[in-house]
Amino acid sequence: MSLLRFVARSMLASYFVINGVKAIRHPEELVESAQPVADTVLPLVTSAVPEAARGYLPEDTAGFVRWSGVLQVAGGLSLATGLGRRLGAGVLALTMVPHVLASNPLKAKGAARSVAQAQLTKNVALLGGALLAAQDTEGRPNLAWKVRTQKELVAKEAAKRKAELERGAQATAVEAEKLARRSARKVRKTVADVLS
Repeated sequence: MSLLRFVARSMLASYFVINGVKAIRHPEELVESAQPVADTVLPLVTSAVPEAARGYLPEDTAGFVRWSGVLQVAGGLSLATGLGRRLGAGVLALTMVPHVLASNPLKAKGAARSVAQAQLTKNVALLGGALLAAQDTEGRPNLAWKVRTQKELVAKEAAKRKAELERGAQATAVEAEKLARRSARKVRKTVADVLS
């Protein structure tokens, strides 16, 4: 891992960890802006989750904000430490979607509109950074490339083996023909000896 990647990931993760701790400790500050998103997301998640897991889901907007904070802290620490960094970055990107949806500059009037536009721009930039971090393979091939390359190698090996078998079958046919000729010569010689 390069030092630049480590520093950049740590810088990106620091925002999410600080924001997540703030959401866990003081969710009431974010409840008002998160209310419309929570009203939409919570029923969808509740209906999609199995019955046994529904008890772990938040029931109100404050719980939704806390859960989002916990996910941001966990994803930020994962991204900063490098342990499960791509998964952590994916979790961070997922937690940014409600923030992008909640920061609607069209609802604001006057001077508040420019603040809301700046907030939306920041949230979209953080979402993009998290998505980029989720795709970073540190210069190593990703899983799709590895699978595709392995399939190509297996196909080449199979074609090589098939060619060897065909050559072997042709060689066997040639050997069988030579053996048949030798046998025919021996039979003719034996017949000629017997007849003479």
